[in-house]
Amino acid sequence: MLNAPGVLPEHPVPSEACTLVFRGHQLLVDAGGTLAATPRPWLAGLRPLRTLDFSGPDGRPWAVIEVEREHEPPPGHEFRHLKSLLDTLPVGTRSLAARALELLEFDRSHRFCGQCGAPTALATRPALMRRCTNPDCGREHYPRVSPVVIVAVERGNEILLGRSPHFPPGLYSALAGFVDAGESAEQAVHREIHEETGLRIGKLRYFASQPWPFPHALMLGYQAEYEAGEIVCAPDEIEDARFFHVDTLPAVFPTRYAMANLLLRDFCLRHGRPWPPAG
Repeated sequence: MLNAPGVLPEHPVPSEACTLVFRGHQLLVDAGGTLAATPRPWLAGLRPLRTLDFSGPDGRPWAVIEVEREHEPPPGHEFRHLKSLLDTLPVGTRSLAARALELLEFDRSHRFCGQCGAPTALATRPALMRRCTNPDCGREHYPRVSPVVIVAVERGNEILLGRSPHFPPGLYSALAGFVDAGESAEQAVHREIHEETGLRIGKLRYFASQPWPFPHALMLGYQAEYEAGEIVCAPDEIEDARFFHVDTLPAVFPTRYAMANLLLRDFCLRHGRPWPPAG
């Protein structure tokens, strides 16, 4: 359970604490990509930008520290983007790291009130927030969550996958997009698929949700059936999109933790195929 974040704390990091050190979206790990004990002398010399104090599920204290972008890791350690660690970190550590990253972003981006521009101050009651210090304003700012729909469109034993220009070579994924103001998640599913590919879908089914802390998304997974249309890719968003047969899926898959991977896994298993596919 989160206690409270602070900036440049007056007290040192408790010696009994487990420590997460972030540099932007990068987490400090050892050379093997494991979250190991951070050297005490290196920690003692830090001047953190901000800190968070956690109590983990087992009751142990966790200290979360953000350092400057140019800060170098201690010997035998490296900073790695949290996305690259999602499949290897233990579930409990991954959840804590994801929550910490979202709250670091919240603390960083809400130092001033968006309504009047005055500085904000941390408050923890009735919930974690930053409150405007201007007595004529007093607006309360809470951690932001941005809903994103991600959709597995199926056509019999085929599934619609696409790739954005910024994807790594060979990677295809389920199509996704943010929910717009004033629309439901279901409306967003239909709109995104039509905008990005020109297709129309039906028989929409909710699948599952998943936090995605880059920086504060909540992935809402759906499955849908193809209804009509020919694929016409939105030129500014989709580099390629096509229906892949369950036996001829692309060779590169999204991160195992990602919702796109879970949707692909479910699609394969329902069609009697192993996941990940052989070969």
